[in-house]
Amino acid sequence: MFKPGDRIIYGTNGVCEVVEITTLNMSGVPSDKKYYVLRPWYHPEHKVFTPIDNQKVVMRPVMTKKEALTLIDEIPQIPQLIVEYERMREECYKQAIRGGDCRTIISLIKALYLRSRERESQGRKATATDTRYFMMAEDNLHSELAISLNIPKEEVKEYIGEKLGTAQIA
Repeated sequence: MFKPGDRIIYGTNGVCEVVEITTLNMSGVPSDKKYYVLRPWYHPEHKVFTPIDNQKVVMRPVMTKKEALTLIDEIPQIPQLIVEYERMREECYKQAIRGGDCRTIISLIKALYLRSRERESQGRKATATDTRYFMMAEDNLHSELAISLNIPKEEVKEYIGEKLGTAQIA
């Protein structure tokens, strides 16, 4: 169970701060059911209410600085996401994002980056779906790494490149 002040990953909302644990005074909601009140880190004007026992959405602690540094070191060894069936491409992307696992998100970013480069070499643009999921995956990853490393989100891509000594994908 998380406590107020904890920073967590909450589904596709990304990094959130637990503001409080409360019950809701609403008809149809059991008066003893507890909820987290979450504030998305990069959208502090919003609030998210979720049951503390929510099993449908990924809720996990934000990675530590040590875990973030290890993850960055592992980026070159993380394989790209393989989509077996073209018709299932968007569903594979959705699952990768919803799962909230940083290694899977890096795998997705690599796949989308390489697919974009391949399409460019054929004189074609990246698809709107690929672009949307690339931006979503990169934002989710960079948001968490920024918090873990205590650097601005806008500097994460450059930080990764410097750490790996190359212009690595992520």
